[in-house]
Amino acid sequence: MDKSVNIGPSSEVKSSIICAKTAITHLNYIGNSTNSTIGQKVNFKGGSIAANHYNERADKRILVKCKNTVIDTGVEKFGALVGDNSRIGANAVLSLGTIFEKKSIVKRLELIEQL
Repeated sequence: MDKSVNIGPSSEVKSSIICAKTAITHLNYIGNSTNSTIGQKVNFKGGSIAANHYNERADKRILVKCKNTVIDTGVEKFGALVGDNSRIGANAVLSLGTIFEKKSIVKRLELIEQL
């Protein structure tokens, strides 16, 4: 974790990179296996999740979509890449392999399904 990071009560951050001046407020989960990178000045409101593993699929490999190209990561755990100054609303869920550019906004209760 970088300096000036705020991790709220009952939040869990596992093996992820959290950059400066980011707030992960209460009751959040940021996935593990060195697989989530959260940029600077990002705000995760309460109850948000950056998922990192397919429990519901037989094929657990994670694919990501970047600039309309689908890439097989070759791994079974991979969280989110969230650009600087992004805002993630309360109780939002980022599916595995979510990639956000700078200043992205996710509405509260929204599910971001990449593939």
